[in-house]
Amino acid sequence: MARWKVLPAGLDPAVVGFVAQLRRLKDASGLSLRELAARTGYSASSWNRYLGGRSLPPREAVEALAATVGADSTRLLARHEMAQEAWSRDRNPDTAASAEEDSGPGAVERDSAPGMREGAGGRRARGGFLARGPLGAAPLRARLRLLLTVGVSAAAGAAIALLGVELEHPQLAGTATRPAAVARLTSYTCDYVRKGGMWYAGDSTTRSDRLEVDMSGPEVAELQCLLRRAGISPGGVDGNFGPLTESAVIQAQKTYHLGIDGQVGPRTWAALRK
Repeated sequence: MARWKVLPAGLDPAVVGFVAQLRRLKDASGLSLRELAARTGYSASSWNRYLGGRSLPPREAVEALAATVGADSTRLLARHEMAQEAWSRDRNPDTAASAEEDSGPGAVERDSAPGMREGAGGRRARGGFLARGPLGAAPLRARLRLLLTVGVSAAAGAAIALLGVELEHPQLAGTATRPAAVARLTSYTCDYVRKGGMWYAGDSTTRSDRLEVDMSGPEVAELQCLLRRAGISPGGVDGNFGPLTESAVIQAQKTYHLGIDGQVGPRTWAALRK
């Protein structure tokens, strides 16, 4: 797995979270930048910028990456839309740096084709004029799409669990005991106590477990409690490392002057337990 450089300072949490997700997908695929370029049609220099947080990929590049590594394109595109809105809001299109082009022989740069260039946030422009659109509705649509995706996934998981019970025990089908097949959500509480100069919330005593998006369990609940104690809301204490918890981790890493990647390791644990 590549040792990624710390992202540029001042990036919006939505952008940091999106770039961190791209890095995880690239690492999980095992592809080099050249291999990724060959499979997606976007040059290695472009992916170097995207993964370094120096520019956002266009929507087509995100779709190509999702298809290449087998990722959920709906969820990834929702996060891309949120990052794009934050990028456009934080940067002045008149002073945004133009995308670099490959200079090597035979280089293919699909995202910088003649007559087209990237504007702020990866928006396409033709003839030098930025393509603008309403900014207020985009993040709301992205959040609603993300919530819908998570809700559908949860419902599908419950249905599959129920079907598995019915197939194994057909005599239970149609009886009043059917709801018992659906797993119950674990309830977590924050019972703060200070020991040895460290804060604990009663869900886990770990100080080194690595956590990232899509993980779940008592360690995540402990993280959420510690974020709350630090005055940074993770959106709830449910033991699930989702986008809101990731944004809270990014905010904590900024507050404590740590490397910003949206993931939790020994340094982030130490800062939150002090």
